[in-house]
Parts: sequence; structure tokens; C-alpha cells
Amino acid sequence: MTAKAKRQFTDEEAEALLGSVGPAFTRLRRSVLLDVEKPVSAKDLSRTPVLTVVEAGTAEESDREVTIGAVTENLSVDPSVASRMVSDCIQAGYLTRQASQTDGRRTVLRLTPDGEAMLANFRRQQRDAYTYITRDWSRDDQLAFAQLLLKYVDAVNEVRRDAATTRARSR
Repeated sequence: MTAKAKRQFTDEEAEALLGSVGPAFTRLRRSVLLDVEKPVSAKDLSRTPVLTVVEAGTAEESDREVTIGAVTENLSVDPSVASRMVSDCIQAGYLTRQASQTDGRRTVLRLTPDGEAMLANFRRQQRDAYTYITRDWSRDDQLAFAQLLLKYVDAVNEVRRDAATTRARSR
């Protein structure tokens, strides 16, 4: 088995390639998920960021309580916007508000079984879309891209954490 030789780019080619990344992100659309069988509705598609924040926050630490403040921070939106987004998810039956077990003055967010089911369906659709979009790629290319995309997302999250820490220190 021979290893594929890595392509060598000239400085000019590298600059052009890296310069095309931003516009490529702009062209990406979540709407591709609307074309799969039994699609998540456009409204539910807009709810998934909030539900994902709540799910991730409670999964990281089982005793962690996710608040509207966490939604605000993670989605980089104004607190009033986060509050409206959360209220919409509650009205849809995907989230509940509960009193904090550690501080009765705080309200925490929890996924409902319907919220968990909607996220599971959304994730299946994301997977199906990825598989469909990359159907002509080799399995190695699909996996390599997935690894690099996750590495990129982790780096973005690290930058956001650093920025939040810097902001907190400057207060």
C-alpha cells in the first residue's frame, strides 16, 4: 500500500485557497437538510442551536445547570434575543424551565423528551446530508474532512473561551 503524496502549494496557490475559505463558509446553507426525507421544519431548524447548547451544557457535567446566560454566551446573542429563543423552544415543548437545585433564585433549562427526539432526528438528517454531499468522496476523504472540521470547530471554541476569559478579567 503506498501513501498518497501530499500536494505542495505555491505561496500564491496557498493564499488563494485560504482566501476562498470564508466565502465557502458563506455559501454553506443549513437548508440542504430541508431536502431529506421527513425534514426538520425550518422553524425547528432555527431552534436547534438553543437545544444543542442545553444538551452540551448538561452533558459536559451532569450537575451543571444551563441558564439563559449560557445560551447568550454560547450563541453570541443579546440576552433579550436568547430569552426569546428559549421561550420559543419552551412553547414548542422542547425545553422546560426549572428552579435551580443550587440557587432557588435561578432558572435552569432542561431538554424535554420531545426536545431530545427532535435533536436526534436533526442529527440523523445532518449525517444523511453529509453522506449524500460527500457520496463521491473516498471513505478516507470523508473521514479526513470530518476530523479536520471537528478540529476547526474545537479551535473556534477555544478562541471563544479565551475571549470570554479575557472579557471577564477586564470587568
